[in-house]
Amino acid sequence: MTAATPARRTAAFTALGLLLVCTGAFATLHGVQHMPLATGLKAMAAPLLPAGWLADIPPSYRAILLTLRLPRTLLAIIAGAGLALAGAAMQGITRNPLVSPYTIGISPAASFGASLAILASTDGGAGSYAPVVVAAFLAALACAFLVLGLSALRGVTGTVLVLSGVGLSYLFGALSSTLQFVATEQQLAVIVHWAFGSVNGATWEAVIVTGLVLLVVFPVLAAHGWALNAFAAGGDEVASSLGFAVARTRIVVTVAAVLVTAAIVSYAGVIGFVGLVAPHIGRLVVGGDHRVLLPFSALVGALLLLLADMAGRMLFAPVVVPAGIVVAYLGVPIFLHLLLGRARHGA
Repeated sequence: MTAATPARRTAAFTALGLLLVCTGAFATLHGVQHMPLATGLKAMAAPLLPAGWLADIPPSYRAILLTLRLPRTLLAIIAGAGLALAGAAMQGITRNPLVSPYTIGISPAASFGASLAILASTDGGAGSYAPVVVAAFLAALACAFLVLGLSALRGVTGTVLVLSGVGLSYLFGALSSTLQFVATEQQLAVIVHWAFGSVNGATWEAVIVTGLVLLVVFPVLAAHGWALNAFAAGGDEVASSLGFAVARTRIVVTVAAVLVTAAIVSYAGVIGFVGLVAPHIGRLVVGGDHRVLLPFSALVGALLLLLADMAGRMLFAPVVVPAGIVVAYLGVPIFLHLLLGRARHGA
């Protein structure tokens, strides 16, 4: 793969950043209730403005923007960025382009935890969402540490990590299917809706929690950019010869990727495609240097999930299609176009 020039990387970051900002503003201001740009911006800044400046803004505008649309837009950006960041790190540390955070069982485990909480609730999961979030998060972490524990028995290599995760994915998938089999119709509907993956109903709590986790995890993964380059270039042998602690680095990167993925999945449900395709799009644009690839993949993932949510919300209104479904329809053609275009260029 030919390395991208600094000028090309700068242009790509600038263009993608501007596109993300414009898309986020459009998604926030447009919906069933359309709002003019100036009115929408003033409504979003309402908590910071004097009361006299807000006389011409209907209270419903402020309520729609500050409690519905803005949290939804921010959660889509954070979730897409976090999943893509985790996917790029996992692909680098395992040298496997088909790996994503879900490969080690995070998605099926979170689904099992959420299903268990829904079945255990007295209201069938229709009431408080907090137990579902906590159960999904704990189940995802338990699966991740179980994968690391099994891998440690045979040496923490990329192959053992992936195979352990695949095995546990089937186990938690079977457990989730068992719970769905014994669930009532109401419980089953809640479980299936959660498993679709969506930022519909996003809250400021979800934005703050996932945002804080992403802010903690990103510097950790970015600090391992050189190590990820060594793993991706030549595997454990090259990384070890360059002075990197192979087992410790793999554990730290995996735990960081799992933490951000578990936090996102707990609130947004199963959105599995972003973590796989965004890093590939990033490599095609800016190259394989993880010091650049990690932040660029995060921007790609944020834009991809934001576009998917916006399309699912607007194209079929008043029906809202979950982002987890739309993102695959949206991302696969983009990914195949870039991949086939590069293949023709390379030929």
